[in-house]
Amino acid sequence: MTNPVRGTPGLMRAINDRATLRALLESGPLTRPEIVALTGLSKPTASQLLVRLQQAGLVVRDGTRSGRTGRSAEVYRINAAAAGVAAMDVTPERIAVQVADLTGTVVGEATLPADVEAAAPLAERLRAAVALAQPPGALNRLVIGVQGAVNPATGKLDYATDDDMPGWGIPDLTPALTEALGLPVVVENDVNLVALAEQAHGVAAGTADFVLLWADEGLGAALMLGGRLHRGVTGGAGEVGYLPVPGAPTAREVGRFGHHGYQALAGGPAIGQLLAGHGITEADYRRSVAIAARLAGAGDQRAEAGLREVAARFALGLAEITAVVDPGLIVLAGGLSLAGGEALRELVERELHALTIPGPPVRLSTVEGNPVLAGALDLALGAVRDELFGAAIPSA
Repeated sequence: MTNPVRGTPGLMRAINDRATLRALLESGPLTRPEIVALTGLSKPTASQLLVRLQQAGLVVRDGTRSGRTGRSAEVYRINAAAAGVAAMDVTPERIAVQVADLTGTVVGEATLPADVEAAAPLAERLRAAVALAQPPGALNRLVIGVQGAVNPATGKLDYATDDDMPGWGIPDLTPALTEALGLPVVVENDVNLVALAEQAHGVAAGTADFVLLWADEGLGAALMLGGRLHRGVTGGAGEVGYLPVPGAPTAREVGRFGHHGYQALAGGPAIGQLLAGHGITEADYRRSVAIAARLAGAGDQRAEAGLREVAARFALGLAEITAVVDPGLIVLAGGLSLAGGEALRELVERELHALTIPGPPVRLSTVEGNPVLAGALDLALGAVRDELFGAAIPSA
């Protein structure tokens, strides 16, 4: 039997401090009376903790504000400069970076093309990308989104070849980068980060169990179960590009790293080829999908037939996932999904419901900007705030 946590003065201070800092983060600058009203603290307790948080460098004064009685009250806000984090989205073409302060405000961003510093060691390339974003101070954490997954058993990046991610195939990847860059580093699958962003800011907010399908040149999925990411034993949960599906070659036929499975059926190049057979021949498969959706909406039967085939291919893999996971929601993200818009979403949902007993709603991603960077910033900020604000309830 676990003994109850005693309400020691130190524990109560930690709980009160954390509640106040959260209120300041969520509501912006506040006066002491406003903090009292939001947290339920007494005026003396609020005064004491504000002094304590100022001394810790987490809170600063931010002028005064007149109240209803005409009396002015000092305003307090989070010290944005108390910590900084960086997020990266790494692809074979470039490294995109954003830097944010403790409040989550983006204070710097940059993109380093792949051909810049291409011959340099990995840590030097990452350091150059961060420097290009011009962080205003020292960073407390870096979260990197990659096309692949770190295997917890080996520490190596799996589900990616050296052609995909040159220089990343080093042992103990995360500890090595942490030591080389001089700050805590987290390497996370890019689609997992998109799911975190969707959970925090998008259409999946409030949904504990959902699947996010990323459809672009490549296919990937993220599984959110019970409100938490499911990564799997090797970190490869959601690598659905390898999923065997009817109508596509298998790994037995073309080799482990060959062009097979769901990727060969519904990845960007395959979709572009499919729509070319319906008279839509664009070099960019995203544009092909967008044109098919527009023409289908205008009554073009050939384009509509092509879009239905695209939806059927997406739904085939989603039906296999749904049969195993039984999610409460499926989110379509990535360039192909968004190019097809509501027309494609509706067709995918209709076809999926025809194939499965569960009928989860299918929705388009609503996260704006780069969702990989958004999820990476959320992950980094959550960890740093927990460290700085302290745990509200210590381990038993």
